[in-house]
Amino acid sequence: MTVNFKDKTLQEYLDQLSRREPVPGGGSAAALTAALGVGLISMVTNYSIGRKSNTKAVDKRLARNLTSSESIRLRLLELTSLDSEAYLKVSTARSLGKKEQVQAAREARAVPLEVCKLCYKALQLTSYLAQKGNPYLLSDVEVALELLMSAFNGSRVMVRINS
Repeated sequence: MTVNFKDKTLQEYLDQLSRREPVPGGGSAAALTAALGVGLISMVTNYSIGRKSNTKAVDKRLARNLTSSESIRLRLLELTSLDSEAYLKVSTARSLGKKEQVQAAREARAVPLEVCKLCYKALQLTSYLAQKGNPYLLSDVEVALELLMSAFNGSRVMVRINS
């Protein structure tokens, strides 16, 4: 079954999240939370590139960080749906054999593990942004850090539960 949340509005996603339906759930919400955090990193980076006080080297590094953050953000958005697909496979496998259940659990564990790794990569972008980014947007960097840490911790829970 293919699940696609990236084309839904926030209202549609949140409505579906709040229903008595198996997906989306905690893993999907953690991936979306991470994507929101990385979106803030990209926004602050966009506002930081081209500032008068920047050297060419600073702008070049910020541009590389922006490329990284956008790649991470887009993958996290995909993982918002992939987590739900993986959970649906776990639900289906409950009526199948042990081998199928183990395989489904392995796949379900892989998604939040990737979210954790992407959160870590995104967190590494914030240090330079805090130093060289637009100083008026440091609060946005802090919010990004909080969202990424929350998503990391939530995804870590999902890895543990799916193990």
